[in-house]
Amino acid sequence: MNRDNLPVTELPPDAPRGFMARFRNYFLTGLIVAGPIAITFYLTWWFVTWVDGLVRPFVPIAYRPETYLPFGLPGSGLIVAVIALTLLGFLTANLIGRTLVDLGEKLLGRMPVVRAIYRGLKQVFETLFSGSGSSLRRVGLVEFPSPGMWSIVLISQAPSVEISNNLPGQEEHISVFLPCAPNPTTGFFFYVPKSKIIEIDMSAEDAATLIMSAGVVQPGSDPQKKIAALAGMANAARVAKASTLQPAPAKVD
Repeated sequence: MNRDNLPVTELPPDAPRGFMARFRNYFLTGLIVAGPIAITFYLTWWFVTWVDGLVRPFVPIAYRPETYLPFGLPGSGLIVAVIALTLLGFLTANLIGRTLVDLGEKLLGRMPVVRAIYRGLKQVFETLFSGSGSSLRRVGLVEFPSPGMWSIVLISQAPSVEISNNLPGQEEHISVFLPCAPNPTTGFFFYVPKSKIIEIDMSAEDAATLIMSAGVVQPGSDPQKKIAALAGMANAARVAKASTLQPAPAKVD
């Protein structure tokens, strides 16, 4: 037999795409696009209905939208809550409101268990929602949990005098919060020397996104490029799997 007449099987540059492969790739791409939108709408709807459920019992029946409409009006409780909180802030700004708030705080300050909870929550809210505060708004890198490994932390305030006097060394320390993946609301709080922190130009929102995605979504990355990259990875994996199923070329001695 002539050597030139032997059948030779060559691997195509790209294996033919079947219906199931196309269906799977399109489904994954649609899931990547629609998943975050659906979860965002779900969380928003849950928050609105949760606030409505809290506020509705305090609204008289005559002022509820469902009394005059054949259906409930989502978000009405949230609107009432926003107006009520704004009115409370306005009343607190004057002398009479400030006096009533001071009397309420003195009353809570005499309760042993409630006093500690109220003071802690008040300090947290004043720090987080203060317009001039900078706590947990700066992002940095700390060598943790071992040398050569770096973790993202949110920089908080300097420790109090009582804690600073008991920290070893003469170097200035600062308190940081290290969020955990995939839930950035949990993590570790510790004091670290200020010279050991590398502050980076990144917002707290980008840092939370980076942690929740376990590094998949990088700050400044284009969502469309990320979708195309994920689709390309899926296509490459499919081609590699198909290539292993192709018969090897015939060898001729």
